[in-house]
Amino acid sequence: MKFNITVIPGDGIGPEVVNQAQKVLNAIGEVYDHTFLYEEVLMGACAIDKEGTPLPEKTLASCKKSDAILFGAIGDPKYDNDPSAKVRPEQGLLKLRKELALFCNVRPVKAYDQLIKNSPLKEEIIKGTDIEIYRELTGGIYFGIKQLSDDKQIAFDGCSYSVEEIERIAHLAFKAAQGRSKRLTLVDKANVLETSRLWRKTVSELSSQYPDVAVDTMFVDNAAMQLILNPKQFDVVLTGNLFGDILSDEASVIGGSIGLLASASVGNENALFEPIHGSYPQAKGKDIANPLASILSAAMLLRHLKLSKEAEAIEKAVEKSLELGITTEDIQSQSNFSTSKVGDFIVDYIHNQEDSNINFKNIHMGQSTII
Repeated sequence: MKFNITVIPGDGIGPEVVNQAQKVLNAIGEVYDHTFLYEEVLMGACAIDKEGTPLPEKTLASCKKSDAILFGAIGDPKYDNDPSAKVRPEQGLLKLRKELALFCNVRPVKAYDQLIKNSPLKEEIIKGTDIEIYRELTGGIYFGIKQLSDDKQIAFDGCSYSVEEIERIAHLAFKAAQGRSKRLTLVDKANVLETSRLWRKTVSELSSQYPDVAVDTMFVDNAAMQLILNPKQFDVVLTGNLFGDILSDEASVIGGSIGLLASASVGNENALFEPIHGSYPQAKGKDIANPLASILSAAMLLRHLKLSKEAEAIEKAVEKSLELGITTEDIQSQSNFSTSKVGDFIVDYIHNQEDSNINFKNIHMGQSTII
């Protein structure tokens, strides 16, 4: 099969990790007889520098016509250190989400056995954690009315949600729960906020269409605490934009490395896939950034394209790289494996999925003997 993929490398380490994800997609194409056609475009600080805007029209047009979007990261210290800048890299991503109606952010959070020792939480608490957070992405306070009084003494940010906005992401979360452990937790602040009360009412009414899914509700402050005390209690978490932003970042530390966390932003017509780790400008050009989150984002992209077997091949290769210690220094401080070498291993594994562990270990430790 043939697929058109828009590639947005972005800023910082974005181009380096996206390059590895493309290598892996190409390997998938060779093994499973698919063709991925890429169009590379600009967004973020690099787009501001070259085009004067964080989201050029060419980028938006390419995204609208593609089968999926593979994105790296945006951000640059010259903008991070100047909060007064009128044109900012993150404006490009916010506008892209809005223009493509990418209303649903999916954030998997998994505690890999090989990384549990790296987590700040105790092994007995996090072992077995496997969560998917469904965050509404184009509504709420981030996109509400914003006002500042003439004397600059009072600021206002409005938060609004419609039943339609809630229903469309809730349907996706319920369907995801049906394919997992059939449990869904709605996180809100319904004891205080009118928008949360609408979320609770809407999701409650919708639950009758999914009788096989057990639904419970949790206030956001308690949910933040429970993510640390007992993350295994969660399966699918559904929540609004602001709460989802905070909770998904909190949950990202559970697994022991932010370098393995992928995400998807999905709409009715388009979908974008990206690692959550940001642009990490300190590592730019050093070939030390962890590419696994970007590679796992490519796996999510394949699953979106209904290529589940291919996605599983990538996920299996990532787990094997962790098992054999073929990882970057953020996971193992003594590691000699670069960004590109980790990518090379994933590619090799996809091409040779039946080879022994010893074989891969020898090849990637630089030994010439193949057993």
